[in-house]
Amino acid sequence: MALLIKSENPEGLLNEIKRVIDENENGLWSYDSSGDFSLTPEKWINRAWLRPEIGEGELLLGILGTKDVGMTSSLYSAYHAYFIEFLLTYLDKYFTSASATAKKSHPDYW
Repeated sequence: MALLIKSENPEGLLNEIKRVIDENENGLWSYDSSGDFSLTPEKWINRAWLRPEIGEGELLLGILGTKDVGMTSSLYSAYHAYFIEFLLTYLDKYFTSASATAKKSHPDYW
């Protein structure tokens, strides 16, 4: 359930993601002091986080769950789908493809 985003400049992509969030162009995402992303609508806020990891030619985002709430298909699909939609809407010139794994994989943390 990781996000794999292919980019010639994954670090630059990560910086642009934060810029769009900081400028509140999207309003659906926030990030914390650790750099983890969370949805802001009440239904989803702080129920999971997407933790970025820079790879060779890709930005990886692993999902982190909470200790008290189990990871559900609904939760991980919402976080992955909304993040890919965010990328396609605001940052399409910074990456070539984005995909989500169907099962837990590196760098997921739940």
